[in-house]
Amino acid sequence: MHGKKSHTVEEIARALGAAAEGELSLRVTGVAEPADAGPDDLALAMDAKYAGGLSRGQARAAVLWAGADWRALGLQAAIFVGRPRLAMVAITRVFDAGAGIAGGIHPTAVIGAGATLGAGAAIGPFAVIGEGATIGARARIAAHVTIGPGSRLGDDALIHPGVRIGQNVRIGDRFLCQPGTVIGGDGFSYVTPETSGAEEVRRTLGQREEIRAQKWLGIRSLGGVVIGDDVEIGANATVDAGTIRATAIGNGTKLDNLVHLGHNVVVGEDCLLCGQTGIAGSVRIGNRVVLGGQCGAVDNIFIGDDVIAGGGTKILSNVPAGRVLLGYPALKMETHVQAWKNIRRLPRLFEQVAALRAAIAGRADPGPKEAGDDDER
Repeated sequence: MHGKKSHTVEEIARALGAAAEGELSLRVTGVAEPADAGPDDLALAMDAKYAGGLSRGQARAAVLWAGADWRALGLQAAIFVGRPRLAMVAITRVFDAGAGIAGGIHPTAVIGAGATLGAGAAIGPFAVIGEGATIGARARIAAHVTIGPGSRLGDDALIHPGVRIGQNVRIGDRFLCQPGTVIGGDGFSYVTPETSGAEEVRRTLGQREEIRAQKWLGIRSLGGVVIGDDVEIGANATVDAGTIRATAIGNGTKLDNLVHLGHNVVVGEDCLLCGQTGIAGSVRIGNRVVLGGQCGAVDNIFIGDDVIAGGGTKILSNVPAGRVLLGYPALKMETHVQAWKNIRRLPRLFEQVAALRAAIAGRADPGPKEAGDDDER
């Protein structure tokens, strides 16, 4: 077993709320794809198209699709699920070994004056908890994490190594943050003493009266960040502090790796923002919004509830609730798809127009050329 924790098929089925058959006392120590599974692995073949891999592996037990003939597949036990991806939630939780953060406070950790640690909180090596910070019960803070003065972290948080949480950040319960993320840094907010070239171009859409030297003056961020309950943030994401009011993330929202939220952004509840998405300052995003990878939104716009934007979409204006978007600039998805179909037809259209012009020119009889006629008409 190599020191791994084992589970019976019956225990796993109970965790999934799923039916199981066969030798339910059979113990497994891990999960694997069918062809790679060893005798102590639970093979994941939750669709009939993966069944062929079972004969190439050594699994004795598997998670199968509803109605599968597990005996014919050479198994000793099987668990049956109807919605495979949903089943993965429970399966991965059963076999997750955890973050490996030891209990208690590591001797190299630095705890600032007036900081409060909740019951059962664990603080890893070289972590720094700022003065007056509050850490919730059972929070687990890994190595080299910093939490700024006066910030609050709720109960049951898991903060992976190298996360930087600035001052005046308030985070709810069950927060999960992957390595390298920065929350609460200054927003990217600058101004020039006179009207800048960027301001002029934004107003005129391209025209510039005069180009002159300019100096940028930074506007500091005083508003901090407020994050609700059950929020998860991926690796190397950045959430900037608000200028005066807080940047805010609602309950249940998930941010992928390398997502950037600018200052004063407000994200609603249960949103999903995929990798490399960037949201400029003061954007308001409604509830249950899904933005695919590498989406972007310009500043000071509103994106309504239940909007879905495909990967690479660039949102340049307000979006009503329920809209499905794609492209740059963002269009209704069906409009974008039709537009690209039309673009692909352009070469054929050009050929047809050229042939039509040639046919018309061939039928026309211009007669003898008059003196002074200009060939370049």
